[in-house]
Amino acid sequence: MGKMPKWADVILVPLSSTLLALVVSGLVVLFIGENPMQAMTIMVRGAFGSAYDWGYTLYYTTNFIFTGLAVAVAFHARLFNIGGEGQAALGGLGVAMVLLNIGWPHWSVALVAAMCGAALFGAAWAAVPAYLQARRGSHVVITTIMFNYIAAALLVYLLVNVFRVEGSMVPETARFSQTMHLPNAADFAGVLGFPPSTPLNVSFLIALLCALGVWVLIWRTRLGYEIRAFGHSERAAIYAGIHPARIIMIAMLISGSLAGLMAINVVQGEAERLVLDFVEGAGFVGIAVALMGRSHPVGVILAALLFGALYQGGAELQFDMPAISRDMVVVIQALVILFTGALDNMVRMPMERVFLSLKHQRAAAAQARSHPAGGA
Repeated sequence: MGKMPKWADVILVPLSSTLLALVVSGLVVLFIGENPMQAMTIMVRGAFGSAYDWGYTLYYTTNFIFTGLAVAVAFHARLFNIGGEGQAALGGLGVAMVLLNIGWPHWSVALVAAMCGAALFGAAWAAVPAYLQARRGSHVVITTIMFNYIAAALLVYLLVNVFRVEGSMVPETARFSQTMHLPNAADFAGVLGFPPSTPLNVSFLIALLCALGVWVLIWRTRLGYEIRAFGHSERAAIYAGIHPARIIMIAMLISGSLAGLMAINVVQGEAERLVLDFVEGAGFVGIAVALMGRSHPVGVILAALLFGALYQGGAELQFDMPAISRDMVVVIQALVILFTGALDNMVRMPMERVFLSLKHQRAAAAQARSHPAGGA
């Protein structure tokens, strides 16, 4: 069967799957006795109704871009990195250690240092599962999910026994110095109406630059070609002289670095200190974002925006329609993941047939024009 155009694969198929998921979600809302159109209106208005809502939507989007890119890079090497939660958590630890122990004079210098700390700690946490996969044959799915729990326990211990402010019962570090606080959207995009209270900060721009960097890496460099070749066929890659252990290590280190960078948005940008459970499931959402975005940076950005809207719109929906609980919002998100992941072929195969039929029709029309009836 012929393949679809790239734009259809990256945009049309996920969009169609999302619409189907929303239709089924509407039926669920109708089943519990609420108006699905009203619920959808509240969600859309809550996510995009004002600059304040956009600020929160893009704040969540930033988290999901980082974790989605992390999963996408590993996917290209046929590695299923589900350790984004732990890698992001250790990234937050790296940010805190860099910013608490050195008095940086300006937020821009502190940002660069914090990015290095976050990327280094995230990569280090991904390095052990990568080594176990490359050298010992331990499956990366098992080891990365185990490392999520280890990271959570480690962070609890450190925040309670090492970094907690003396005299405080709250498991969190001291606030970072004022000079290290990142500008939020009101500072660099105030003309668009963002209020000073918005959590959206310059990390969003960093996330977009990382998406561009991943595109260049995967599709414009020799290393990216080796990663994709290894992901398509390990045997063919070995025959071409590509070393499997090297690709596994490099892909997982890059993946862990991107997941760790998520901490910049929350730890330095929004909370301005290291707090417990700041990742809030973004590592797992990144898996859905990468699947929905077909592991392409443009698709990841669009999918991250969708899930950012679901998070922000879902919060507004719980407030305006109490009958729809947080669990119901999670069901809606799960349906989107189901249709864009497990049931992907339900949309893809009919769409491939449509594009194949159109291709045959164009070929037949071209042949008819080149050999008109009654011609010589």
